[in-house]
Amino acid sequence: MNIANAIPEPMPAGPKGRKPVWLTVASIITFLFLYLPLVVVVLYSFSATKVNAWPIKGYTLDWYRELFQDEDIWDAVRFSTFIGIVAASIAVVLGTLTAYALDRYRFRGKPLIRFAIGMPIVLPGIVTGVALLAFFTGVLGLNLSRWTIIIGHATFCTVLIVNNVAARLSQLPRSLDEASADLGATPLTTFRRITFPLIRPAIVAGAILAFTLSFDEIVVTFFLTGREKTLPLLIWGRLRRGISPEINAAATVIILVSLVLVLASYWFTRKSETN
Repeated sequence: MNIANAIPEPMPAGPKGRKPVWLTVASIITFLFLYLPLVVVVLYSFSATKVNAWPIKGYTLDWYRELFQDEDIWDAVRFSTFIGIVAASIAVVLGTLTAYALDRYRFRGKPLIRFAIGMPIVLPGIVTGVALLAFFTGVLGLNLSRWTIIIGHATFCTVLIVNNVAARLSQLPRSLDEASADLGATPLTTFRRITFPLIRPAIVAGAILAFTLSFDEIVVTFFLTGREKTLPLLIWGRLRRGISPEINAAATVIILVSLVLVLASYWFTRKSETN
């Protein structure tokens, strides 16, 4: 039997660079489904009228002027920024150490711990909020404050750090640790001078995502907040009186800031993969 005849001929290729029409249509529909509501919010933020109506009758920047002169908004922004920075910082420490332990050491119950660590971000926010509320007020007898919000946010922010750092650690060859040990370095020195510089971009990317998630969180925050209000809670409270152009302006600013932070996180993630 001729082996050459037994090999099936390759299917003829279509025109070079040409994609199926249905795939293009499906991609357009998906992007419209995801981003068209955001575009509408941005357009409404420039509307010259207080009532959201389509088509928009005139455009103005007055709502952005009112937004930046609103002291309650600025207080909420400062409070949300503080919460996000502290929660992300706690998550960086806990998440980095946890990811390092899961990647470098073997111990009993390791798969169960991996599963348990991911639960806070998998569970619905209302379940996490109610559970933390019951724990703080019922078990510990604490009053709700900014610190209960920070701890609540740190629970799901830690998951992001663990996933980011663990993914980067899995790409590092173990020979680096072995070579460092052969040269007389302690595990702490190896981590400080070799491992940490290599995983630092992944840590920064995870920290940015954690801050973004904390800044936008509303469900868990609703159950754990005291007298001070974060920006999402303040916006939610004002929405009860109806959607105003000022709220649309605030949402537009949040979209812009979140986009910048996500792009920065993506850049650090790509940098960690190429190092």
